[in-house]
Amino acid sequence: SSGINAEYGCWTQLNAKKLDELKLDERPLPLSAFYTNDCQSGVPAHLTLSYDSFTDKAVTRGIAYHGQILNTNTIEEFKAKDFNSILNSVGEKIWASFQDGSVLENPLLLNQFYCVCFADLKKYRYNYWFCFPAFATPATIVEKSTVGKAFTDDQKENIRSSATSGVVFLNEHLQLSNDKCSAFLHDSKGYVVLSDPSTDSEHPGWPLRNLLALISYYLQEATIVNVICLRENKLAGQQSIDHSLFLKIRLEPLSHSAMPKVVGWERNSKGKLTSKYADLSASMDPAKISESSVNLNLKLMRWRLLPELNLEVLQKLKVLVLGSGTLGCNVARCLLGWGVKNITMLDNGKVSYSNPVRQSLFNFEDCGKNKAETAAARIKQINPSAVSRGVTLSIPMPGHPVSKLEEEKVKESITQLEDLIDGADVVFLLTDTRESRWLPTLLCSAKCKLCINSALGFDTYLVMRHGVREEGDSLETPVIGASTISGSQLGCYFCNDVVAPGDSTKDRTLDQMCTVTRPGNAFVASSLAVELMVSILQHPLQARAPATLDLNDEGQDSCLGRVPHQIRGFLSHFSAVQPASHAFNKCTACCPEVISRYRDNKTEFLLEVFNTADYLEKVSGLADMLENTDFGEVWDFDSDIESD
Repeated sequence: SSGINAEYGCWTQLNAKKLDELKLDERPLPLSAFYTNDCQSGVPAHLTLSYDSFTDKAVTRGIAYHGQILNTNTIEEFKAKDFNSILNSVGEKIWASFQDGSVLENPLLLNQFYCVCFADLKKYRYNYWFCFPAFATPATIVEKSTVGKAFTDDQKENIRSSATSGVVFLNEHLQLSNDKCSAFLHDSKGYVVLSDPSTDSEHPGWPLRNLLALISYYLQEATIVNVICLRENKLAGQQSIDHSLFLKIRLEPLSHSAMPKVVGWERNSKGKLTSKYADLSASMDPAKISESSVNLNLKLMRWRLLPELNLEVLQKLKVLVLGSGTLGCNVARCLLGWGVKNITMLDNGKVSYSNPVRQSLFNFEDCGKNKAETAAARIKQINPSAVSRGVTLSIPMPGHPVSKLEEEKVKESITQLEDLIDGADVVFLLTDTRESRWLPTLLCSAKCKLCINSALGFDTYLVMRHGVREEGDSLETPVIGASTISGSQLGCYFCNDVVAPGDSTKDRTLDQMCTVTRPGNAFVASSLAVELMVSILQHPLQARAPATLDLNDEGQDSCLGRVPHQIRGFLSHFSAVQPASHAFNKCTACCPEVISRYRDNKTEFLLEVFNTADYLEKVSGLADMLENTDFGEVWDFDSDIESD
């Protein structure tokens, strides 16, 4: 038995041909297809039509099979077609190639097909019927065996290496005949080798019919011919043809006066001799096609390169991107490439005229629009199946006092940001100023969310992940000489600071307030930030994956390799380092005391932080540490180091 495997690309090409080329013309179009002889046992043989089936490109996969397709304008015309006449007309073309000998030079003429169809382009529904014309000529199998039993290993290798096309003729020594079919017909001791698509252990596939008819056409008397139905498969990792059929078939001479009876219309799934129907409306809608295509490259990764790659965890991911500028736009694009669909963009600004050339989700027409909403809409345009949302929100910040008139609005902003982080699996922290990163860092620490932070200098960049400590985790004392740091003990963006964040835009000139950076810097940092997230999520411990301090450690716990804590890059000499640091027990954003105060008092605590410059330093213990530090001793110590 056989069937048609029409890939999505074939149907979309048919749609395009009908709309742009054929219109009301009902002329048949040439169509190419292919079959293979390496299907697994029990899998029905099938002819495959692909995206290239309507093009002039040579078939590069499997064994070529050529035919035509006739698309009618109405379903009534489809039903009214004289299918017997169509079958006979194709059979006559094959018979003519017997008579003029052209088939001897081009064995592809032996097997042709024809398809009649009606394509409902509005609903992506197709009525179609394929025929594979074959001559009903007498043939009797007098002996049946397998190649594995009938031939030696050397002979099998000759057979396999000689089968460079769909049909080859070998002499009695299993060597290629120079004169192709003509030499075989004068040497009944030779062999005909057919690449056989059938997986039936008892019966050969459909291409054998017309091949036997061709041989019978040139016979002068009844003859027994040797036929090898070549089937290739892998057994224990080795290519094998042992299960191929070896048949001795008795053939009678075929009369030249009249064409034999032709059969060949395909039966439907119920075994009835009638047309088939395909409803591809769900998958042929452009948005659905886009959705399927987005994941194609990712799924191909799992075929050979990364069988253990967990795509499902990425497809289900909910990502919050804080900052919809240069970094945020590029992060969103890279997330889409990894199949992440649920993306929320947050920003409080509008698209300026300087943005579109650097920020990849905007164009000139977007200038003046809200960044977050515009970015979210563009994500939907890029991938219609994405679930994107834009939120315009100002993040309250330390060093930016809140007046009584602003308190309610600030409280609403805090609540909204808390809700957004609660609903996210991963948070990307990509805002412009240092102090705008403080509250999201605190919230991610308190809510045990994975936070990926990225920041830019003129020709430097930082990409880092924050440590994720569950409520029961304690902050451990750093171990000197340790080769790794647990993911729960990694530091955050603020862990290296000895002062609380403040208003970084105060008394700054324009070049100091804007993000002045080499244009390619953001693309590098953004892609690394997303790749870091993906590597983390592929690790068995995910956010709690340890970071290595040993540069010789390949870090293969993740299928994608190492999962660093930080990546610090330098475009000036095109290099990067991967430092790792322990969480600071007096960090203004993630130390236990700050998190505890937030969980106990929340809004009241945060308002105090915003309004009182040194409050964070007191709560975290930084103030006491600085007060008890003898800076003279520190500087003396440093000078001693330098003098060495």
